[in-house]
Amino acid sequence: MTYDAFITQGFKSWRKKERIENHVGGSNSVHNQAYEKCQNLLNQKQHIETIIIKQSSQARTDYRIHLKATLASIRFLLRQGLPFRGHDESEDSNNMGNFLELLQVLAYQNEAIKRVVLENAPEILKLTCPKTQKDIVNAAAIETTQVIISELGDAPFSLLVDESRDIFIKEQMAVVIRYVDKRGCVIERFLAIEHVADTKAQSLKLAIEAIFSRHGLSVSSLRGQGYDGAANMKGELNGLQRLIQNENHTAFYIQCFAHQLQLTLIAVVKDNNLIDAFFESVSVVLNIVGGSCKRHDMLQNIQAAKVVDTLDSGELKSRRGLNQKTSLKRPGDTR
Repeated sequence: MTYDAFITQGFKSWRKKERIENHVGGSNSVHNQAYEKCQNLLNQKQHIETIIIKQSSQARTDYRIHLKATLASIRFLLRQGLPFRGHDESEDSNNMGNFLELLQVLAYQNEAIKRVVLENAPEILKLTCPKTQKDIVNAAAIETTQVIISELGDAPFSLLVDESRDIFIKEQMAVVIRYVDKRGCVIERFLAIEHVADTKAQSLKLAIEAIFSRHGLSVSSLRGQGYDGAANMKGELNGLQRLIQNENHTAFYIQCFAHQLQLTLIAVVKDNNLIDAFFESVSVVLNIVGGSCKRHDMLQNIQAAKVVDTLDSGELKSRRGLNQKTSLKRPGDTR
């Protein structure tokens, strides 16, 4: 039995208790249903918002564990200079590549990591695709560059630029800076690789200006330029060094000493028949010995026996770092 006394007319029969009992009614009455809903509303633990927050908090915790394991794997591979991807990254592969194998090792060692990575991770949040890896690597490169720039501060620095090519045979410019730290030590840091349309001096200068602008560096702080002896770099009128010196006359240009020495050695070799014949002999030996594992082992064993004999006779001395095995590079105009 229901009354509209509380709603429209007002409750006047307060002396008649049975009226209140009739209003309350049974367990499924409108009053009791409203009372139950009110109690549920006052109970914060049963709110939908609380349940969503609780689930979101757990998801954030799992994602943080997953991300930390991924970052640890990527940081290790970057420090060691190792490739990420594997030839076959399927689940039944014997070698899924360095990144996935390392992540699997972390999962085996830590149950919390195992619960949220690889096959246990959400299908759309595995953090193993190449794009995700590249994004994290780029973020690491940005953070590393920021540390270098912060370490440099307002100190003057010198610039080293050289040409390089990527796997797509595109022209690139590798940029290195040198500066003196607070201890008075000369520090050399690799700063950036920039793609350029061509290797003309003006194009290189625009690329350098873009790098400086991106990292907050000023041409006025430049005190030295180190390039090879190509015309586009050392040209007195339109070379890169001249274009930069037109803006900052204190940015002195010095041709790379290693490049100068290499050019000198090449000129000497070409004018000396004995030295020229020696390097030709080295090339022949490399072709003959390097083409056969048996010949390589024979030569290595003979050389090892000679070293032992000379050590026994006292002609050679041995200590840490001496008499180590080395390998020869094929001679060329650049080495």
